[in-house]
Amino acid sequence: MSVEAPLQDSSGTTLKRTPIDVTFQPKKNTVLVSHGRPPWYGEDGHRISDAFVVGIAGGSGSGKTHVARQIVRALGSIPSVVILSQDSFYKHHTPEELALAHASAFDFDHPDSIDMPLFAACLADLKACQQSNIPVYSFTTHQRLEEPKYLYGAAIIIAEGIMALQDPGLRELYDLKLFVQCDSDLMLARRLKRDVAERGRSVDGILEQYLRYVKPAYDNFVLPSQRHADVIVPGSNNTVAIDLICTHIRGKLQERSTHFRQKMAVPHLYASPAIPECKVQDLNLTILPQTRQLQGIFTILRSKATTSQDFIFFVDRLSTLLMEFALQFLPYAPNTVITPMEVAFTGKVLSAKYVCGVSILRSGGALERGFRRVLNDVPVGSLLVQSNTSDAEPLMLHVMLPVCVRKRHMAEETWVFLLDAQIGTAAAAFMAIRILLDHGVKPEHIIFVTFLVARGGGISVLRRAFPGVTIVTAGVDDIMQEGWIEGSQGQGKPQGRQVWAMLPGLGQIGQSPSVAFRKTYGNYAPRGPLLPVDIRQNAWISRS
Repeated sequence: MSVEAPLQDSSGTTLKRTPIDVTFQPKKNTVLVSHGRPPWYGEDGHRISDAFVVGIAGGSGSGKTHVARQIVRALGSIPSVVILSQDSFYKHHTPEELALAHASAFDFDHPDSIDMPLFAACLADLKACQQSNIPVYSFTTHQRLEEPKYLYGAAIIIAEGIMALQDPGLRELYDLKLFVQCDSDLMLARRLKRDVAERGRSVDGILEQYLRYVKPAYDNFVLPSQRHADVIVPGSNNTVAIDLICTHIRGKLQERSTHFRQKMAVPHLYASPAIPECKVQDLNLTILPQTRQLQGIFTILRSKATTSQDFIFFVDRLSTLLMEFALQFLPYAPNTVITPMEVAFTGKVLSAKYVCGVSILRSGGALERGFRRVLNDVPVGSLLVQSNTSDAEPLMLHVMLPVCVRKRHMAEETWVFLLDAQIGTAAAAFMAIRILLDHGVKPEHIIFVTFLVARGGGISVLRRAFPGVTIVTAGVDDIMQEGWIEGSQGQGKPQGRQVWAMLPGLGQIGQSPSVAFRKTYGNYAPRGPLLPVDIRQNAWISRS
């Protein structure tokens, strides 16, 4: 059984998504994504569940990493997993300690050799659904590398290491504690094979270190920690144990799941009759002045007869106008300059320390060209949020954020332009804002820029959850229409998927970077059955 390849490497570069077998992955600290992460928050925007953390301890060469990968493989269709190795958290070594390490005379198996507070802090951040920057340790140079590894978005965290159960602070973070038991001779054989092949060690050095440090540490520290384990797992032939563990994890994930997109899409169907209808002025939106030019642009964009070339041109034009208008919400400070005529002039200068853009793919890409025209020297990241075909809930599939957001101490001082073509159900916008908050970005530093907002959609829920976020839009449509797109999703899967369309709207304009798809629907029936919308028969107009 296979899962998809890691979405990012240690530098944050996007990797190609190709099927690989988890059993043969060379890296321990790896993000594995099978089908995306569902919401981990409630309608109020607050986190309702932590990531599920599994701690795996055992002797060196007992098979901890193998057990972790067996669990990942047996879980099958899971949101996302991080296998976090304690080996990455060895302390920074002095020149004297480096000399001992290269001579196989340094004790790597003592608890003091591991930075337990840093390990606990990183694990606590990941458990709380926040980003973390994990150190990368090189066993060839016996030193930490300068560039840490960025991790975020795991629903399941597997922390493995010889001392994983030794520290009380770490044990408090685990939801499930495992100890891998294995014969000493087999552990030694595995250690010899691994260290020679992967760490460039000599056989004599490995044996000397094993007898001097590894075996005593196992007897004194590692083996006694098994009393804290919930399950003792054999180091080999452990299929039954793995199945029991996976059944337990699946049950816990099911308990933590949440579904509320339907309620966000059509909130008026769930609202109390005593609650008045939401009005535009109650939504705290910043709307672009409705000039004749803007009305003309919308007329062209909404027209079915508009050519592809004109549609793309006016999308870029509208995104530029929106970005120019949104710049007023950045902080500015007084600044005095001297003109060529030697006259002092006091104006304004941007005082934000960091500014970046983040587009919600795929439709957010339609605003990127306008963003670049206005701010051509700031980094731009992306979030891929798509709907689950089974229940239409949003799934976080990909996160690639600028460095100023990935590092928490910088994120707190960063202003982010969040780009999406429209806010309909607000499910993607909700998830994107929650992701930025998890990274430490302040709500008042988020400026959401969009072409259209549906007054009858999820915008009211979004505003209640995140009142500090600034939303800049070019227009407001009144209607959200529920429908169904027919189409095969594969053998054994439901035919088609549920959709909500804004009317009159701009269509699904973000299906690809250079193509805009338009959609026309039948009569609006907000409280009726799903509308029979067929992607193969109804008017999808490709603009290429």
